[in-house]
Amino acid sequence: MSCGYGGPIIDPHHHLWDLSLGRHPWLAPPEAGENEMVFGNIAPIRRNYGVREYLRDAAGQNIVASVHVEAGWSDDFPLEETSWLDSLDRRLGVAARYVARVPLSAKEAPDLLEREAENQAVVGIRDIVSWHPDPKKSFASREGIMSDRRWREGLSRATELGLSFDLLLFPWQMKEALRLIADYPDTRFVLNHCGSPVDRSEEGMMLWRDGLTELSAAPNIVIKISNPVAYDHDWTVESLRLVIDHCIACFGPKRAMFASDFPVAGLHADFNALYDAFRTIAASLSPDEQEALFFSTANRIYRLHLSPSQTSQDPTHV
Repeated sequence: MSCGYGGPIIDPHHHLWDLSLGRHPWLAPPEAGENEMVFGNIAPIRRNYGVREYLRDAAGQNIVASVHVEAGWSDDFPLEETSWLDSLDRRLGVAARYVARVPLSAKEAPDLLEREAENQAVVGIRDIVSWHPDPKKSFASREGIMSDRRWREGLSRATELGLSFDLLLFPWQMKEALRLIADYPDTRFVLNHCGSPVDRSEEGMMLWRDGLTELSAAPNIVIKISNPVAYDHDWTVESLRLVIDHCIACFGPKRAMFASDFPVAGLHADFNALYDAFRTIAASLSPDEQEALFFSTANRIYRLHLSPSQTSQDPTHV
């Protein structure tokens, strides 16, 4: 492990799944050899990934709590993912809070949101809006979702219930997101995966940089510096620094948080290598700024109510 931040860590973005349940269509056995998605070949993560596997990957990182983000559970079985998470042994702080999946444009969305909000572990909602003209790269079924009236009504209800919204999009959707965020000043948005800088061309990176700068001006959005290797498969610490430094410059440490996105990030980096890169890149910041990135921002946004002084300092905690 590299030198640098040595305090407690909250991992505010990872997934768990049991493929024997048949609830994750995107992880189902492929047809005609199709394995490729926008972040690469997913064959290596087409396996069960539970608390034990997460603990194994994160061992030695002093992670004192984590946030489970919805893992593409089928919409045909609403509320089941939350019930399944409740059934797991989460005593070590794994999946201490949930960001649940609710399709906001569904007519039953208000009822589903109310039922999710009854669970104290559910602190946020994600309904992925990432649309790409290439179906292999798209997560959303159609473009323009953030402008849809019924979808926005669902978002309003989530906000009324005190739930944050995890926002996963592509950079060319940031103009639409700007309008959304301005129209919903009472909603706390959490931008996922550094804003998804998927197009690594000079033009694509400029679009991402400019969009991120504009988004960060809104006071009601924070960013997760999660899975920065998703679109940088031959990464180095310096190549990650170009993205991460811009995220921090735009949002500041108090509105930014490091996160793993395991097991998906494991397609291109192991857990230790990813967090070593985070530590190296953050090393020039003050101790308080580093604590914000690794612990305090996630603690506040996801309402974990932990005190750094009361959490374990044992590097084998998780």
